[in-house]
Amino acid sequence: MNKRMGSVLAAILALFSALFSTTVAACALGKMYNLPIPFNMYATGATIALVASFIVVAYVFKSQAASANVSAGSYPRISQMPSANIPRWLISALGSVSVFSLFLAVAAGLFGSMNPLNNFGMVFIWITSTLGLTYLTPFVGDVYALISPWRTLCDRLEKVSPGIFSGKVRFAEWLKYYPALILYMIFIWIELFGMIQPQTLSVILLSYTALNLAAAWLVGKEAWFQYGEFFSVFFRLLGKMSPLEYVRTRDSKHTWRVQVRKPFLGLLEAHAEHGSLLLFVIFMISSTAFDGAHDTLPWVGIFWRGIYPALASVISRPYPFWLDVYMVWQAASLFLLPILYLAIYLLLLWAAKQITTTRVSLHALALRFAFTLVPIAFVYNLAHYYTEFVSEGIQVVRMISDPFSRGWNIFGTSGWFHKPILLDAGQVWHTQVGLILFGHIVSVYLAHVEAIKSFPSRRNAILSQVPMLLLMVLLTTVGLWILSLPIDAGQVSAMGVDPG
Repeated sequence: MNKRMGSVLAAILALFSALFSTTVAACALGKMYNLPIPFNMYATGATIALVASFIVVAYVFKSQAASANVSAGSYPRISQMPSANIPRWLISALGSVSVFSLFLAVAAGLFGSMNPLNNFGMVFIWITSTLGLTYLTPFVGDVYALISPWRTLCDRLEKVSPGIFSGKVRFAEWLKYYPALILYMIFIWIELFGMIQPQTLSVILLSYTALNLAAAWLVGKEAWFQYGEFFSVFFRLLGKMSPLEYVRTRDSKHTWRVQVRKPFLGLLEAHAEHGSLLLFVIFMISSTAFDGAHDTLPWVGIFWRGIYPALASVISRPYPFWLDVYMVWQAASLFLLPILYLAIYLLLLWAAKQITTTRVSLHALALRFAFTLVPIAFVYNLAHYYTEFVSEGIQVVRMISDPFSRGWNIFGTSGWFHKPILLDAGQVWHTQVGLILFGHIVSVYLAHVEAIKSFPSRRNAILSQVPMLLLMVLLTTVGLWILSLPIDAGQVSAMGVDPG
């Protein structure tokens, strides 16, 4: 399996070398620019690369040995892989740092600078912490499970009052991951439309802390952080891509053990156990796509050039009313878009089911292939936000020396990174193209492995992947198109709308 994976990765790297061969003149990030080559050439090239990767993967798995091994459902671990216990004192120390950072961010929001761009809490929570951990987790594993500030608080309170988080009522099985999904949706809505100020963010963090403690008290700590706390679910999914995993031990001296595994193995070892977890994965993709599109001219035009004129012709209301309707439409689109993504996903899986004439239900197939979409969700996030992380997240190094904007220089870094980091726009675009293509190629590989496990016939396994390949091509093209759209911050004036 290592040789097969190596062959696929070698093909991916060869494709990347072509993608990054073009350079353009330097340009400040955020300014509009022309693509180095026409978009249709990028889309065509990405499609060819995906089709080529499909052929390569099908050829790699054609051998009788590979087919027998994977179709039997065995994707064995390598027992010689190194592993090590993690001392309790290290977990405790990291947890303490996590809790301290959380409350420092809260204090900075309440008592620090009211300028969102110069407030430690705003930068640390929205960019450095959330984005940074998102990009770190696929490489180092789900460290959030070890150092979550809210779980750490529960652990500390249990030492004072044993059994406090054992649960008063049993967690309803039908709920599963819906609480985490709802909280995730609220989080994204706040990020996109909340226009959050530092003090408001502090109130939200305190409220979320109280919610976690109350929920853990009510249904039990283990159940809540398994199904309800959305950061735990989010990072657990990303951690399945990592070559490192963390497992609990029963040793009296150690609570966690880190062990090495094959990259992406965690996505193949288990399936989504409930439809709510599939929806969570779908929302990871659709919310990032929506964030990339909702302020662009084509998307804004759907409302101001299409919906607004039609409604305004029959409903006489002042213009501010339509601005409120527009915001409601935007929020509704955020929550409804995953339904469209889910419908496309199910439609193509239904096509695969018809082609193979399998007796496996569509619901079961949807859950089996859900985790193959996680790499796409990750690269969408990375491609859309890594520039923000690089240019703004680094500011936390300066702010940590003066978290309350009082002129302090605790660590001697207050003079660092005063000027924004400017990135070459052409190289940013090439990187985004490469990231999205890489994620989809990995998903093609994972989907093929899952297909061989799900369909005993090698022919059916390959045929079942044709609709999935169409899904990858569609998602790749849409993802690249969204990244290429000119951003106009939703300015109505650009739409030619008369606000009078």
